[in-house]
Amino acid sequence: MRFLFLLLIAQVANAQISPIGNWRDHLPYSQATDVLNSAGRIWTTTSFSLFSIDKDDHTIDRRSKVNGLSETGVSAAGIDSSTGTVVVAYRNSNVDVIRNGNISNINDIENSPDNKDKTIFAVYILQDKAYLSSGLGIIVLDLKKNQTSDTYVLGSNGENIKVYSVISFNNSLFAATEQGVKAAPLNGSNLSDFRNWQLLSGSNGLPPGPADDLAAIGNRLFVHKNDSIFFSTGSTWTFLYTDSWNTTNINSSGGKLLLSETLSNQGRVVVLNQDGSNDRIIQNPAYTVFPKNAIIDGNSFWIADSVTGLSRFEGNSFVRFIPNSPASIADGQVIASNNVIWVAAGSVTNDWQPKLNKAGLFKFNSDAWTNFNSTTKPAFDSLPDIITVAADLQNNSIWGGSFGGGLFNLKGNDELVIYKQNSPLQPMQSVPGSYRVSGLAFDTENNLWISNYGAVQNFHVRKADGNWRSFTIPFPLIENAAADIVIDDFNQKWIIAPKGQGLIVFNHGQSIDNPGDDKWKWYRAGAGNGNLPDDNVLSIVKDKNGFIWVGTAKGVGIIQCPGEAFSTAGCEAILPVVQQDNFAGYLFRDEEVQAMAVDGADRKWIGTKNGVWLISSDGEKTIYRFTADDAPLPSDDVKKIGIDGISGEVFISTTQGMVSFRSTATEGSSVNSNVLVFPNPVPPGYTGTIAIRGVANNSVVKITEMDGRLVYQTRALGGQAVWNGKNYNGQTISSGVYLVFISDDSNKEKLVTKIIFIKK
Repeated sequence: MRFLFLLLIAQVANAQISPIGNWRDHLPYSQATDVLNSAGRIWTTTSFSLFSIDKDDHTIDRRSKVNGLSETGVSAAGIDSSTGTVVVAYRNSNVDVIRNGNISNINDIENSPDNKDKTIFAVYILQDKAYLSSGLGIIVLDLKKNQTSDTYVLGSNGENIKVYSVISFNNSLFAATEQGVKAAPLNGSNLSDFRNWQLLSGSNGLPPGPADDLAAIGNRLFVHKNDSIFFSTGSTWTFLYTDSWNTTNINSSGGKLLLSETLSNQGRVVVLNQDGSNDRIIQNPAYTVFPKNAIIDGNSFWIADSVTGLSRFEGNSFVRFIPNSPASIADGQVIASNNVIWVAAGSVTNDWQPKLNKAGLFKFNSDAWTNFNSTTKPAFDSLPDIITVAADLQNNSIWGGSFGGGLFNLKGNDELVIYKQNSPLQPMQSVPGSYRVSGLAFDTENNLWISNYGAVQNFHVRKADGNWRSFTIPFPLIENAAADIVIDDFNQKWIIAPKGQGLIVFNHGQSIDNPGDDKWKWYRAGAGNGNLPDDNVLSIVKDKNGFIWVGTAKGVGIIQCPGEAFSTAGCEAILPVVQQDNFAGYLFRDEEVQAMAVDGADRKWIGTKNGVWLISSDGEKTIYRFTADDAPLPSDDVKKIGIDGISGEVFISTTQGMVSFRSTATEGSSVNSNVLVFPNPVPPGYTGTIAIRGVANNSVVKITEMDGRLVYQTRALGGQAVWNGKNYNGQTISSGVYLVFISDDSNKEKLVTKIIFIKK
């Protein structure tokens, strides 16, 4: 068969400037787990969220916590094809119902005190009821009342057993369970009593033991058991199909039986007629790698694949539908450079062992993601666990570190240069061939400093002229461990020593090439040793005062005099004491501070295992706190934070994916530059925040009427001022044109722009 390959990467249009306080999701949409069909739309679930496609114009509608879903992490979904109602079950057993664009939540199962297995494996909808196949049995939801109405416990002795699939057939309800196929009258009384369910497996031609899945076409009921399929038209069962391929799912659609199958690294969809004869096999290495489900819609086959995403096969052509997104979740460093976000998608274990994660590197530019991995660029296959990145401002290229594959340089034309054996980098002493680059940073002279984890010479610099120097950190570090690097205002290098070994500071003296004036110092916990809150340093950042903030497993320490680090008196970290509720305590003393970033107003974004905080520049006040319970965070476990200083958008990477939040502060400059007000005009009914971006750093911003009468005055947060559209009396202002004046450090006022309000 001849295939014509087409690729359609569908994107959701995003406004170029999103309002202050808005969230956006950056979840992976390329790992499809299920596909559902209703009139007008195709629905697709992923491991994290779901999306739907209009069959006519192919526009895509994303669904996530950002726009109404209750959770991140989909375990199963089902659809009522006649009404388009979608029931979404999550990994924590919470359930959402999407009906006519509205979302209702049913949290009865999640909130149940039952500590048994509440995993939901499948959803089957019939006549305003949703039958959830779960670890407890069959849980029945009343979709009219949006509540749990019953639980059917099916164990042969009244115990809870796993149910994998439910279907209605010939006025009976059938369940594929870990004890086999069981059946009961659909309208029978007291189906919660296990004695009203009949075990069918082990008799009449159906072998005993667990059953995986069920499907029905016409007068035939199909059962998937191990890698064999049986069917029944009455009381007896007949063998239908088996193959050397592993059948992962069966589904009836369009009068056919569709089998999703895998073998080694191959995948295919087998289409069987009702009698078991082969209608066709759909297979292609670019589209069917690990199919999870398939449906038929007219002349089209829609395939959900956990590797390649959602595809439509029609005639001899494939078309892929993937909302623009990162290819996977990401645990590595997040940086911003020239309004572009770069994300290292790799990871290591908590004990700093490689995971062999080949997710690669992600780039976010002009509201679109570009993925660099072995699929898009084969050379990335040799770069597992990319965990650190640095932007070269001289040529706008990106340098990245692989925890095993060495150092690489991705140039503006996407040319990739890899450095390991062909450079002074050294392999891990105990693992020859593994070149572990674990930290990168450019200094003001465009020298690239490199942590080379596990090597004898575990710290290097690639100078701006292309020459290298290598160093050995002169302290007895386990595994010669070195990681993230921050360079202070004195050109000193601050290096995290992983595995609970504190923080290293290095001053190369007058010349990088002269080792005679090199200075090293080791910061650890305890007075006289550096006074860190804990030896387990997890994150580090330099603020706008030049202070070094150190995030540890037991809170934050601040090194406020880094220029005195090597003086006789030294410079110990201070442990800020702040008022928290009714008591004073060390800053984040009970938190593992895994991520930190500084915004344009010198405020600190702090990521922990319990969410994310925005604190004032001095750390004494909490401005925001976001958790998965009260914000669209996919998870409370925050791994990395990066900030686009131009837009003020904060990118938050968690264990369940990335989101971004449009904050109030941007990077300022000494002068007003390209001042922009948004929204402008301010539309009728708008109650959000109005942002004035591009003003001089920390300047005074005045809003006046046309005759000069003052309406409101504020101070910019970095390069951006914000206003709620009200005057000093808290009243919403009237329609009209308003003037914006800026006073910079010279105290000279300058008219920079106008704001138009439209109330009707």
